[in-house]
Amino acid sequence: MATFDDFMKIDIRVGTILSAKVFEKARNPAYILEIDFGEEIGIKKSSAQITKLYKTDDLIGKQVLGVVNFPPRQIATFMSEVLVLGTYSKDGVILIKPDKEAKNGDKLG
Repeated sequence: MATFDDFMKIDIRVGTILSAKVFEKARNPAYILEIDFGEEIGIKKSSAQITKLYKTDDLIGKQVLGVVNFPPRQIATFMSEVLVLGTYSKDGVILIKPDKEAKNGDKLG
């Protein structure tokens, strides 16, 4: 069982999606996202399997939550630097986002 201390080790931040493009070489349909996590973290890239409910153009400017302190992960020819958070629904992955606009880099706490 995970403890509260385990949870506190995970650094979850708010970021704004700057670009989204189809990840052609992914085994499962995915997008490559470029996300601005503010001054401290900077701009990071992520592979996200969110193609069922989102179009690339609709993602630009959208705020999301992401884990920024996992080690980078190789996905096909791409190095994913952050894990964008979402929920699995019957229709596809739904991104988790702040209820109101937040500053890029704000930490979940």
